[in-house]
Amino acid sequence: MLLGLLLGVHSACAQPTSNMQVTTSDGVLEGVVSADGQVRTFKGIPYAAPPVGLLRWKPPQPVTPWTGVRKAVDYGPRAMQGRIYSDMVFHDAGPSEDCLYLNVWMPANPPQAKLPVMVWIHGGGFIAGASSEPRQDGGNLSKKGAIVVSMNYRMGIFGFFAHPELTKESEHGASGNYGLLDMVAALQWVKKNIATFGGDPDNVTIFGESAGSFAVSALMASPLAKGLFCRAIGESGALVGGARPTNTRKQAEQTGVKFAKSAFRTTSLEALRAKSAQDLLDAALSQPHNPFRPDIDGYFLPEESASIYSAGQQSHVPLLAGWNRDEGGYRSYFANRKPTLKNYVAQAHHRFSTNADDFLKVYSATNDAEAKRAAADFAGDQFIAFSTWKWIELQLKTGGSPVYRYEFDQTLPLPLNAKPGTEPTAPHASEIEFVFRVLPSKSQSLPWRPEDHAVSELMASYWSNFAKTGDPNGPGLPPWPAYGTQDGYQVMHLKAESAAAPDTHRDRYEFLDQHRASIR
Repeated sequence: MLLGLLLGVHSACAQPTSNMQVTTSDGVLEGVVSADGQVRTFKGIPYAAPPVGLLRWKPPQPVTPWTGVRKAVDYGPRAMQGRIYSDMVFHDAGPSEDCLYLNVWMPANPPQAKLPVMVWIHGGGFIAGASSEPRQDGGNLSKKGAIVVSMNYRMGIFGFFAHPELTKESEHGASGNYGLLDMVAALQWVKKNIATFGGDPDNVTIFGESAGSFAVSALMASPLAKGLFCRAIGESGALVGGARPTNTRKQAEQTGVKFAKSAFRTTSLEALRAKSAQDLLDAALSQPHNPFRPDIDGYFLPEESASIYSAGQQSHVPLLAGWNRDEGGYRSYFANRKPTLKNYVAQAHHRFSTNADDFLKVYSATNDAEAKRAAADFAGDQFIAFSTWKWIELQLKTGGSPVYRYEFDQTLPLPLNAKPGTEPTAPHASEIEFVFRVLPSKSQSLPWRPEDHAVSELMASYWSNFAKTGDPNGPGLPPWPAYGTQDGYQVMHLKAESAAAPDTHRDRYEFLDQHRASIR
Protein backbone atom coordinates (compact mmCIF):
# COMPACT_ATOMS: atom_id res chain seq x y z
CA MET A 1 0.00 0.00 0.00
CA LEU A 2 1.02 3.62 -0.43
CA LEU A 3 2.37 5.40 2.60
CA GLY A 4 -0.55 6.37 4.79
CA LEU A 5 -1.87 9.88 4.32
CA LEU A 6 -1.66 11.56 7.71
CA LEU A 7 -3.03 15.07 7.92
CA GLY A 8 -0.38 16.84 9.93
CA VAL A 9 -0.92 15.49 13.46
CA HIS A 10 2.35 16.05 15.35
CA SER A 11 3.38 15.29 18.91
CA ALA A 12 5.53 17.49 21.09
CA CYS A 13 8.60 15.43 20.19
CA ALA A 14 8.10 16.12 16.46
CA GLN A 15 9.79 19.51 16.66
CA PRO A 16 13.26 20.75 15.74
CA THR A 17 15.75 19.61 18.41
CA SER A 18 18.61 21.84 17.24
CA ASN A 19 19.47 24.08 14.34
CA MET A 20 20.69 21.03 12.42
CA GLN A 21 18.47 18.24 13.81
CA VAL A 22 14.82 17.51 13.10
CA THR A 23 12.69 14.67 14.41
CA THR A 24 10.51 13.13 11.70
CA SER A 25 7.98 10.31 11.93
CA ASP A 26 10.77 7.86 11.03
CA GLY A 27 13.59 9.17 13.21
CA VAL A 28 15.99 12.04 13.87
CA LEU A 29 17.77 13.70 10.94
CA GLU A 30 20.85 15.86 11.12
CA GLY A 31 21.44 18.28 8.27
CA VAL A 32 23.89 21.07 7.60
CA VAL A 33 23.91 24.84 7.44
CA SER A 34 25.31 26.49 4.30
CA ALA A 35 28.61 28.34 4.37
CA ASP A 36 26.83 31.70 4.26
CA GLY A 37 24.64 30.66 7.20
CA GLN A 38 21.42 31.28 5.28
CA VAL A 39 20.18 27.80 4.36
CA ARG A 40 19.60 24.57 6.26
CA THR A 41 19.78 21.46 4.10
CA PHE A 42 18.72 17.86 4.69
CA LYS A 43 19.64 15.45 1.89
CA GLY A 44 19.09 11.77 1.23
CA ILE A 45 15.99 11.37 3.40
CA PRO A 46 14.24 8.02 2.77
CA TYR A 47 10.56 8.55 2.02
CA ALA A 48 9.77 4.92 1.19
CA ALA A 49 11.38 1.52 1.64
CA PRO A 50 14.00 0.44 -0.92
CA PRO A 51 11.99 -0.98 -3.88
CA VAL A 52 14.20 -4.04 -4.29
CA GLY A 53 13.68 -7.80 -4.29
CA LEU A 54 10.01 -8.61 -3.88
CA LEU A 55 9.26 -4.87 -3.70
CA ARG A 56 10.44 -4.36 -7.27
CA TRP A 57 7.40 -3.17 -9.26
CA LYS A 58 5.35 -2.67 -6.11
CA PRO A 59 3.78 0.58 -4.90
CA PRO A 60 6.11 2.35 -2.43
CA GLN A 61 6.10 0.87 1.04
CA PRO A 62 6.66 2.55 4.44
CA VAL A 63 10.15 3.34 5.68
CA THR A 64 11.53 1.24 8.53
CA PRO A 65 12.15 3.76 11.35
CA TRP A 66 15.73 4.14 12.56
CA THR A 67 17.21 4.76 15.97
CA GLY A 68 19.80 7.36 16.79
CA VAL A 69 20.61 10.28 14.51
CA ARG A 70 20.69 9.78 10.74
CA LYS A 71 23.11 12.04 8.90
CA ALA A 72 21.31 13.86 6.07
CA VAL A 73 24.23 15.56 4.39
CA ASP A 74 24.62 13.66 1.08
CA TYR A 75 22.24 13.02 -1.79
CA GLY A 76 20.74 9.55 -1.97
CA PRO A 77 21.52 7.34 -4.98
CA ARG A 78 19.82 8.30 -8.22
CA ALA A 79 17.43 5.88 -9.91
CA MET A 80 18.78 3.25 -12.28
CA GLN A 81 19.53 4.84 -15.66
CA GLY A 82 22.01 4.99 -18.49
CA ARG A 83 23.97 7.97 -19.72
CA ILE A 84 21.13 9.50 -21.72
CA TYR A 85 21.50 13.29 -21.73
CA SER A 86 24.85 15.07 -21.95
CA ASP A 87 23.64 18.12 -20.03
CA MET A 88 22.94 16.13 -16.86
CA VAL A 89 25.61 16.30 -14.15
CA PHE A 90 25.07 14.45 -10.88
CA HIS A 91 26.42 14.99 -7.37
CA ASP A 92 25.43 11.65 -5.89
CA ALA A 93 27.24 8.34 -5.43
CA GLY A 94 25.72 6.77 -8.53
CA PRO A 95 22.62 4.90 -9.69
CA SER A 96 20.89 2.25 -7.59
CA GLU A 97 17.57 0.46 -7.47
CA ASP A 98 17.46 1.70 -3.87
CA CYS A 99 16.68 5.30 -4.87
CA LEU A 100 13.61 6.61 -3.02
CA TYR A 101 15.15 9.59 -1.25
CA LEU A 102 14.27 13.26 -1.02
CA ASN A 103 15.95 16.51 0.00
CA VAL A 104 14.83 19.58 1.92
CA TRP A 105 16.21 23.13 1.71
CA MET A 106 14.93 25.82 4.06
CA PRO A 107 15.90 29.30 5.23
CA ALA A 108 18.15 29.12 8.29
CA ASN A 109 16.25 32.06 9.75
CA PRO A 110 12.68 31.68 8.47
CA PRO A 111 10.88 34.99 7.85
CA GLN A 112 7.66 33.49 9.23
CA ALA A 113 6.16 30.38 10.76
CA LYS A 114 4.62 27.77 8.45
CA LEU A 115 6.56 28.52 5.27
CA PRO A 116 5.10 27.64 1.86
CA VAL A 117 6.49 24.42 0.41
CA MET A 118 7.68 23.89 -3.17
CA VAL A 119 8.09 20.24 -4.24
CA TRP A 120 10.25 19.87 -7.35
CA ILE A 121 10.02 16.95 -9.81
CA HIS A 122 13.00 16.57 -12.11
CA GLY A 123 12.80 15.90 -15.84
CA GLY A 124 14.56 13.44 -18.10
CA GLY A 125 11.92 11.71 -20.17
CA PHE A 126 11.05 9.30 -17.33
CA ILE A 127 14.34 7.51 -18.11
CA ALA A 128 17.03 9.82 -16.70
CA GLY A 129 17.68 12.56 -14.18
CA ALA A 130 18.04 12.99 -10.44
CA SER A 131 17.57 15.51 -7.67
CA SER A 132 21.36 15.81 -7.24
CA GLU A 133 21.87 17.92 -10.36
CA PRO A 134 23.49 21.23 -9.32
CA ARG A 135 21.08 23.17 -11.55
CA GLN A 136 18.28 21.93 -9.26
CA ASP A 137 19.90 22.82 -5.93
CA GLY A 138 17.08 24.40 -3.94
CA GLY A 139 19.14 26.50 -1.53
CA ASN A 140 19.06 29.83 -3.34
CA LEU A 141 15.38 29.47 -4.21
CA SER A 142 14.55 28.76 -0.56
CA LYS A 143 16.04 32.15 0.32
CA LYS A 144 12.92 33.62 -1.30
CA GLY A 145 11.01 32.46 1.79
CA ALA A 146 9.97 28.89 0.97
CA ILE A 147 10.92 25.33 1.80
CA VAL A 148 12.08 23.49 -1.32
CA VAL A 149 11.79 19.70 -1.55
CA SER A 150 13.01 17.44 -4.36
CA MET A 151 12.91 13.68 -4.78
CA ASN A 152 14.22 10.80 -6.84
CA TYR A 153 11.67 8.38 -8.29
CA ARG A 154 11.78 5.14 -10.25
CA MET A 155 12.13 5.49 -13.99
CA GLY A 156 12.23 3.42 -17.17
CA ILE A 157 11.69 -0.29 -16.70
CA PHE A 158 11.81 0.09 -12.91
CA GLY A 159 9.18 2.83 -12.79
CA PHE A 160 6.81 2.04 -15.64
CA PHE A 161 6.92 -1.68 -16.37
CA ALA A 162 3.49 -3.30 -16.70
CA HIS A 163 2.76 -7.02 -16.76
CA PRO A 164 -0.37 -9.19 -16.39
CA GLU A 165 1.03 -10.84 -13.25
CA LEU A 166 1.64 -7.43 -11.70
CA THR A 167 -1.97 -6.53 -12.41
CA LYS A 168 -3.12 -9.80 -10.86
CA GLU A 169 -1.14 -9.34 -7.65
CA SER A 170 -2.26 -5.71 -7.28
CA GLU A 171 -5.16 -5.12 -4.89
CA HIS A 172 -6.21 -2.34 -7.29
CA GLY A 173 -5.90 -4.37 -10.47
CA ALA A 174 -3.26 -1.93 -11.68
CA SER A 175 0.10 -2.27 -13.35
CA GLY A 176 2.82 0.29 -14.12
CA ASN A 177 3.11 3.92 -12.96
CA TYR A 178 5.32 3.04 -9.98
CA GLY A 179 7.37 6.18 -10.58
CA LEU A 180 4.24 8.30 -10.31
CA LEU A 181 3.18 6.44 -7.19
CA ASP A 182 6.61 7.29 -5.76
CA MET A 183 5.78 10.97 -6.23
CA VAL A 184 2.52 10.51 -4.36
CA ALA A 185 4.45 8.84 -1.54
CA ALA A 186 6.89 11.76 -1.42
CA LEU A 187 3.97 14.20 -1.23
CA GLN A 188 2.47 12.13 1.58
CA TRP A 189 5.81 12.33 3.39
CA VAL A 190 5.69 16.11 2.98
CA LYS A 191 2.13 16.24 4.30
CA LYS A 192 3.14 14.19 7.30
CA ASN A 193 6.53 15.70 8.14
CA ILE A 194 7.09 19.14 6.66
CA ALA A 195 5.67 20.99 9.68
CA THR A 196 8.61 19.71 11.72
CA PHE A 197 10.86 21.68 9.35
CA GLY A 198 8.73 24.79 9.71
CA GLY A 199 6.68 24.26 6.55
CA ASP A 200 2.94 24.50 6.00
CA PRO A 201 1.55 21.09 4.97
CA ASP A 202 -1.56 22.83 3.67
CA ASN A 203 0.40 25.16 1.37
CA VAL A 204 2.28 22.87 -1.01
CA THR A 205 3.09 23.68 -4.64
CA ILE A 206 4.29 20.99 -7.02
CA PHE A 207 6.52 22.09 -9.88
CA GLY A 208 8.59 20.33 -12.49
CA GLU A 209 10.20 20.53 -15.93
CA SER A 210 9.79 18.32 -19.01
CA ALA A 211 8.96 14.84 -17.64
CA GLY A 212 8.57 16.59 -14.29
CA SER A 213 5.96 18.86 -15.86
CA PHE A 214 4.27 15.83 -17.41
CA ALA A 215 4.19 14.40 -13.88
CA VAL A 216 2.67 17.60 -12.47
CA SER A 217 -0.16 17.38 -14.99
CA ALA A 218 -0.63 13.69 -14.16
CA LEU A 219 -0.68 14.36 -10.41
CA MET A 220 -3.36 16.99 -11.00
CA ALA A 221 -5.38 14.37 -12.89
CA SER A 222 -4.89 11.56 -10.38
CA PRO A 223 -7.44 11.01 -7.60
CA LEU A 224 -4.59 9.67 -5.43
CA ALA A 225 -2.87 13.07 -5.22
CA LYS A 226 -5.90 15.20 -4.37
CA GLY A 227 -5.40 17.18 -1.20
CA LEU A 228 -1.61 16.76 -1.23
CA PHE A 229 -0.93 20.10 -2.95
CA CYS A 230 -2.79 23.34 -3.56
CA ARG A 231 -0.89 24.85 -6.51
CA ALA A 232 0.98 23.60 -9.57
CA ILE A 233 3.71 24.86 -11.90
CA GLY A 234 4.56 23.17 -15.19
CA GLU A 235 7.64 23.98 -17.23
CA SER A 236 7.45 22.50 -20.76
CA GLY A 237 5.21 19.47 -21.05
CA ALA A 238 1.98 17.75 -20.10
CA LEU A 239 0.42 14.30 -20.24
CA VAL A 240 -2.44 15.62 -22.40
CA GLY A 241 -2.62 16.33 -26.10
CA GLY A 242 0.71 14.73 -26.94
CA ALA A 243 1.73 13.25 -30.27
CA ARG A 244 1.31 9.75 -28.82
CA PRO A 245 -1.79 8.75 -26.86
CA THR A 246 -1.23 7.31 -23.39
CA ASN A 247 -1.21 3.53 -23.44
CA THR A 248 -4.00 1.62 -21.76
CA ARG A 249 -3.05 -0.87 -19.07
CA LYS A 250 -3.62 -3.73 -21.51
CA GLN A 251 -1.33 -2.13 -24.08
CA ALA A 252 1.32 -1.52 -21.44
CA GLU A 253 1.04 -5.13 -20.29
CA GLN A 254 1.51 -6.35 -23.85
CA THR A 255 4.59 -4.17 -24.17
CA GLY A 256 5.97 -5.61 -20.95
CA VAL A 257 5.38 -9.23 -22.01
CA LYS A 258 6.90 -8.61 -25.43
CA PHE A 259 9.98 -7.06 -23.83
CA ALA A 260 10.41 -9.94 -21.38
CA LYS A 261 10.16 -12.54 -24.11
CA SER A 262 12.59 -10.70 -26.36
CA ALA A 263 15.16 -9.82 -23.71
CA PHE A 264 15.01 -12.81 -21.37
CA ARG A 265 12.92 -15.48 -23.11
CA THR A 266 10.48 -15.56 -20.22
CA THR A 267 7.17 -14.06 -19.20
CA SER A 268 7.51 -15.07 -15.56
CA LEU A 269 7.33 -12.21 -13.09
CA GLU A 270 9.29 -14.29 -10.56
CA ALA A 271 12.09 -14.75 -13.07
CA LEU A 272 12.13 -11.05 -13.90
CA ARG A 273 12.33 -10.09 -10.22
CA ALA A 274 15.29 -12.46 -9.92
CA LYS A 275 17.22 -10.57 -12.59
CA SER A 276 19.83 -8.08 -11.48
CA ALA A 277 18.99 -4.43 -11.78
CA GLN A 278 21.86 -3.94 -14.21
CA ASP A 279 20.65 -6.76 -16.48
CA LEU A 280 17.19 -5.23 -16.60
CA LEU A 281 18.60 -1.78 -17.31
CA ASP A 282 20.91 -3.02 -20.05
CA ALA A 283 18.04 -4.86 -21.74
CA ALA A 284 15.80 -1.81 -21.54
CA LEU A 285 18.51 0.48 -22.92
CA SER A 286 18.94 -1.84 -25.89
CA GLN A 287 15.44 -1.02 -27.08
CA PRO A 288 15.31 1.46 -30.01
CA HIS A 289 12.76 3.60 -28.16
CA ASN A 290 11.87 3.71 -24.48
CA PRO A 291 8.78 1.47 -24.23
CA PHE A 292 8.17 2.20 -20.55
CA ARG A 293 6.13 5.29 -19.77
CA PRO A 294 2.98 6.26 -17.84
CA ASP A 295 -0.13 4.29 -18.67
CA ILE A 296 -3.83 4.39 -17.88
CA ASP A 297 -3.49 1.85 -15.10
CA GLY A 298 -6.98 2.24 -13.63
CA TYR A 299 -5.60 3.31 -10.27
CA PHE A 300 -3.27 6.30 -10.45
CA LEU A 301 -4.95 7.23 -13.73
CA PRO A 302 -8.50 5.85 -13.91
CA GLU A 303 -8.78 7.09 -17.49
CA GLU A 304 -6.91 9.18 -20.05
CA SER A 305 -5.72 12.51 -18.59
CA ALA A 306 -7.44 14.70 -21.16
CA SER A 307 -10.76 13.04 -20.37
CA ILE A 308 -10.26 13.67 -16.66
CA TYR A 309 -9.56 17.35 -17.32
CA SER A 310 -12.42 17.66 -19.80
CA ALA A 311 -14.80 16.32 -17.18
CA GLY A 312 -13.44 18.73 -14.55
CA GLN A 313 -12.33 15.85 -12.30
CA GLN A 314 -8.75 17.07 -11.87
CA SER A 315 -7.49 18.99 -8.85
CA HIS A 316 -8.94 22.48 -9.00
CA VAL A 317 -5.79 24.41 -8.14
CA PRO A 318 -4.12 27.51 -9.58
CA LEU A 319 -1.76 26.65 -12.43
CA LEU A 320 1.30 28.48 -13.74
CA ALA A 321 2.69 26.91 -16.90
CA GLY A 322 4.50 27.58 -20.13
CA TRP A 323 7.46 26.66 -22.29
CA ASN A 324 10.64 28.00 -23.88
CA ARG A 325 10.93 29.86 -27.15
CA ASP A 326 13.22 27.29 -28.80
CA GLU A 327 11.91 23.92 -27.64
CA GLY A 328 12.69 22.40 -31.04
CA GLY A 329 15.13 22.77 -33.93
CA TYR A 330 14.42 23.27 -37.60
CA ARG A 331 16.51 20.28 -38.78
CA SER A 332 13.98 17.66 -37.70
CA TYR A 333 11.37 19.26 -39.95
CA PHE A 334 13.52 19.33 -43.08
CA ALA A 335 14.60 15.67 -42.77
CA ASN A 336 18.18 16.20 -44.04
CA ARG A 337 17.08 18.56 -46.81
CA LYS A 338 18.44 22.08 -47.07
CA PRO A 339 16.46 24.58 -44.93
CA THR A 340 15.04 26.57 -47.83
CA LEU A 341 11.61 28.04 -48.39
CA LYS A 342 11.09 25.65 -51.32
CA ASN A 343 11.83 22.59 -49.18
CA TYR A 344 9.76 24.01 -46.33
CA VAL A 345 6.68 24.19 -48.54
CA ALA A 346 7.36 20.74 -50.02
CA GLN A 347 7.60 19.21 -46.54
CA ALA A 348 4.35 20.92 -45.55
CA HIS A 349 2.54 19.19 -48.41
CA HIS A 350 4.18 15.86 -47.54
CA ARG A 351 3.24 16.10 -43.85
CA PHE A 352 -0.20 17.66 -44.12
CA SER A 353 -1.45 16.70 -47.56
CA THR A 354 -4.79 18.47 -48.12
CA ASN A 355 -4.27 20.54 -44.97
CA ALA A 356 -0.92 21.94 -46.13
CA ASP A 357 -2.31 25.31 -47.13
CA ASP A 358 -3.85 25.76 -43.69
CA PHE A 359 -0.54 24.77 -42.10
CA LEU A 360 1.34 27.32 -44.19
CA LYS A 361 -1.06 30.03 -43.08
CA VAL A 362 -0.37 29.53 -39.38
CA TYR A 363 3.33 28.66 -39.79
CA SER A 364 3.89 31.23 -42.52
CA ALA A 365 7.20 31.94 -44.25
CA THR A 366 8.19 34.08 -47.25
CA ASN A 367 11.96 33.45 -47.38
CA ASP A 368 14.58 30.94 -46.26
CA ALA A 369 15.20 32.58 -42.88
CA GLU A 370 11.50 32.66 -42.05
CA ALA A 371 11.19 29.04 -43.19
CA LYS A 372 13.87 27.99 -40.69
CA ARG A 373 12.11 29.87 -37.90
CA ALA A 374 8.69 28.45 -38.80
CA ALA A 375 10.13 24.93 -38.97
CA ALA A 376 11.71 25.37 -35.54
CA ASP A 377 8.42 26.68 -34.16
CA PHE A 378 6.54 23.67 -35.50
CA ALA A 379 9.15 21.25 -34.14
CA GLY A 380 8.94 22.82 -30.69
CA ASP A 381 5.15 22.88 -30.77
CA GLN A 382 4.95 19.25 -31.81
CA PHE A 383 7.58 18.20 -29.27
CA ILE A 384 6.22 19.84 -26.16
CA ALA A 385 4.59 23.26 -26.52
CA PHE A 386 1.26 22.04 -27.86
CA SER A 387 0.69 19.54 -25.05
CA THR A 388 1.45 22.26 -22.51
CA TRP A 389 -0.96 24.62 -24.26
CA LYS A 390 -3.67 21.94 -24.28
CA TRP A 391 -3.19 21.37 -20.55
CA ILE A 392 -3.47 25.10 -19.88
CA GLU A 393 -6.61 25.34 -22.00
CA LEU A 394 -8.30 22.39 -20.29
CA GLN A 395 -7.47 23.70 -16.84
CA LEU A 396 -8.75 27.13 -17.82
CA LYS A 397 -12.02 25.61 -19.02
CA THR A 398 -12.79 23.22 -16.17
CA GLY A 399 -10.30 23.86 -13.35
CA GLY A 400 -12.17 26.64 -11.59
CA SER A 401 -8.90 28.35 -10.61
CA PRO A 402 -6.60 31.06 -11.99
CA VAL A 403 -4.16 30.13 -14.74
CA TYR A 404 -0.94 31.98 -15.60
CA ARG A 405 0.97 31.30 -18.81
CA TYR A 406 4.55 32.23 -19.71
CA GLU A 407 7.07 31.94 -22.53
CA PHE A 408 10.75 31.84 -21.61
CA ASP A 409 12.45 34.03 -24.22
CA GLN A 410 15.78 34.77 -22.55
CA THR A 411 18.41 33.39 -24.92
CA LEU A 412 21.51 31.92 -23.32
CA PRO A 413 24.81 33.77 -23.75
CA LEU A 414 27.00 32.10 -26.34
CA PRO A 415 30.14 30.28 -25.15
CA LEU A 416 33.35 32.18 -25.75
CA ASN A 417 34.40 29.52 -28.26
CA ALA A 418 31.11 29.57 -30.21
CA LYS A 419 31.44 29.26 -33.97
CA PRO A 420 30.90 32.46 -35.95
CA GLY A 421 27.29 32.83 -37.00
CA THR A 422 25.92 30.77 -34.11
CA GLU A 423 22.51 32.06 -33.14
CA PRO A 424 21.62 32.38 -29.44
CA THR A 425 18.62 30.32 -28.34
CA ALA A 426 16.34 29.65 -25.39
CA PRO A 427 16.32 25.84 -25.66
CA HIS A 428 14.49 23.12 -23.79
CA ALA A 429 15.40 23.00 -20.06
CA SER A 430 17.41 26.24 -20.19
CA GLU A 431 15.07 27.95 -17.73
CA ILE A 432 15.89 25.59 -14.85
CA GLU A 433 19.01 27.45 -13.69
CA PHE A 434 17.07 30.71 -13.81
CA VAL A 435 14.25 29.44 -11.60
CA PHE A 436 16.68 28.04 -9.01
CA ARG A 437 18.96 31.11 -9.06
CA VAL A 438 21.99 28.96 -9.88
CA LEU A 439 23.22 30.25 -13.25
CA PRO A 440 26.88 29.30 -12.58
CA SER A 441 25.84 25.66 -12.12
CA LYS A 442 26.05 24.84 -15.84
CA SER A 443 28.85 22.41 -16.56
CA GLN A 444 29.81 24.56 -19.55
CA SER A 445 30.78 27.95 -18.20
CA LEU A 446 28.89 30.70 -19.95
CA PRO A 447 29.61 34.43 -19.85
CA TRP A 448 26.51 35.33 -17.86
CA ARG A 449 25.33 38.90 -18.26
CA PRO A 450 23.65 41.23 -15.77
CA GLU A 451 20.34 40.78 -17.63
CA ASP A 452 20.55 36.99 -17.12
CA HIS A 453 20.86 37.42 -13.37
CA ALA A 454 17.99 39.91 -13.42
CA VAL A 455 15.74 37.44 -15.25
CA SER A 456 16.72 34.73 -12.77
CA GLU A 457 15.77 36.95 -9.84
CA LEU A 458 12.50 37.79 -11.54
CA MET A 459 11.56 34.18 -12.21
CA ALA A 460 12.46 33.04 -8.71
CA SER A 461 10.27 35.83 -7.34
CA TYR A 462 7.35 34.94 -9.61
CA TRP A 463 7.61 31.22 -8.79
CA SER A 464 7.94 31.73 -5.04
CA ASN A 465 5.16 34.35 -4.97
CA PHE A 466 2.89 31.90 -6.74
CA ALA A 467 3.79 29.24 -4.16
CA LYS A 468 2.91 31.62 -1.35
CA THR A 469 -0.40 32.99 -2.64
CA GLY A 470 -1.39 31.41 -5.95
CA ASP A 471 -0.53 34.67 -7.72
CA PRO A 472 2.96 35.35 -9.16
CA ASN A 473 2.61 39.12 -8.91
CA GLY A 474 4.42 41.16 -6.29
CA PRO A 475 5.87 44.61 -5.52
CA GLY A 476 8.32 45.83 -8.14
CA LEU A 477 7.59 43.04 -10.63
CA PRO A 478 6.17 43.55 -14.15
CA PRO A 479 2.41 42.85 -13.96
CA TRP A 480 1.46 39.31 -14.94
CA PRO A 481 -2.26 39.09 -15.86
CA ALA A 482 -4.16 35.86 -15.43
CA TYR A 483 -4.59 33.89 -18.65
CA GLY A 484 -8.00 33.91 -20.30
CA THR A 485 -10.24 35.29 -22.98
CA GLN A 486 -9.95 38.77 -21.53
CA ASP A 487 -7.26 40.86 -23.26
CA GLY A 488 -6.41 38.18 -25.80
CA TYR A 489 -4.98 35.35 -23.66
CA GLN A 490 -2.12 37.19 -22.01
CA VAL A 491 1.31 35.50 -21.95
CA MET A 492 4.18 36.68 -19.76
CA HIS A 493 7.35 36.85 -21.89
CA LEU A 494 10.29 36.24 -19.58
CA LYS A 495 13.37 38.04 -20.93
CA ALA A 496 15.61 41.03 -20.30
CA GLU A 497 12.60 43.33 -20.44
CA SER A 498 9.80 41.05 -19.35
CA ALA A 499 6.24 41.98 -20.17
CA ALA A 500 2.87 40.38 -20.78
CA ALA A 501 1.26 40.46 -24.21
CA PRO A 502 -1.68 38.80 -25.98
CA ASP A 503 -1.01 35.40 -27.52
CA THR A 504 -0.15 35.87 -31.19
CA HIS A 505 0.17 32.17 -32.01
CA ARG A 506 -3.14 30.76 -30.87
CA ASP A 507 -3.96 29.84 -34.47
CA ARG A 508 -0.99 27.43 -34.49
CA TYR A 509 -2.19 25.49 -31.47
CA GLU A 510 -5.77 25.42 -32.68
CA PHE A 511 -4.54 24.02 -36.00
CA LEU A 512 -2.55 21.30 -34.22
CA ASP A 513 -5.50 20.54 -31.97
CA GLN A 514 -7.63 19.92 -35.02
CA HIS A 515 -5.11 17.98 -37.08
CA ARG A 516 -2.63 16.35 -34.67
CA ALA A 517 -3.93 12.84 -35.38
CA SER A 518 -2.90 13.19 -39.03
CA ILE A 519 0.54 14.75 -38.53
CA ARG A 520 3.33 12.66 -40.04
